Amino acid sequence: MHKLKHAIIIILFIAVTIGMGVSVFFSINGDSRADYVVETNVPFAPFEFYENRKIVGVDVDIVDRVAKKLNKTIQIKNVEFDVIIDNVEAGRIADAGAAGLTITPAREEKVNFTIPYYTSVQYVIFNHNYPPSLRDDHVVWESLAGYTIGSQIGSTGYLFVDDEIENGVLKNTGTVVKGIDSHQLAVDAINSHIVDFAVADELVAKFLVEKNPDLEALPLYYSGPTREEDYPVEESYAIAVNKDRTDLLEAFNEVLAEMLVEDEQGQTEIDKLVLKYMWLTNE
Repeated sequence: MHKLKHAIIIILFIAVTIGMGVSVFFSINGDSRADYVVETNVPFAPFEFYENRKIVGVDVDIVDRVAKKLNKTIQIKNVEFDVIIDNVEAGRIADAGAAGLTITPAREEKVNFTIPYYTSVQYVIFNHNYPPSLRDDHVVWESLAGYTIGSQIGSTGYLFVDDEIENGVLKNTGTVVKGIDSHQLAVDAINSHIVDFAVADELVAKFLVEKNPDLEALPLYYSGPTREEDYPVEESYAIAVNKDRTDLLEAFNEVLAEMLVEDEQGQTEIDKLVLKYMWLTNE
């Protein structure tokens, strides 16, 4: 009877915390008394997002591999993005952070970063009958001014477009970003004339265009002083690790080096995981 009462209390507590919007924490290997804690920020598909109330994604798979290599338990905690670097630096409640983190000099003063494991290069997808203004073999932001651009909500592409509209060269140009549930639906929106263009990571964009003969995709660039000095819209992700956790940093780097080996098609395990968690595999 006592066990049943205890179980009911636990179930009620979980229901109340979920209803209140309290973050739900998961542990690799199911152990709540973990050897290490890795903080993340959900949602940021395909790297971390909720599926059946569990955090899944590319970063979770990386952490899982590290846990197995070390034979340790690693708890993944969902927190506000802005606190991750400081928490990892302090080292009291977090040992590492995996949340599509970009390496910056300011962050490197606080934490160690692993080798970069994914470079997010943005591509513009368009119907070849209605292309944006092209600059050689790429598209610059200014060419998208005044159009409606679709991108998956929470994706890097969506965040880049939204930032350019709020603070960049697309500000006050009448450009609109339309958040869509998936990149596939964003492409469908082009064909349905709901949006003019879509923005997505290179790997995803090329996969979608390959399946649709009416579409093309070209890299998105920032304008330089001359055409030759234009440069791509990209950022590299790495795992942030507390500076005293050298064993954890070494394990992450070893796992990432293994996962970044290219196969005969030129794809890495990371590339395949990105497609898997975007539900864009050929299988």
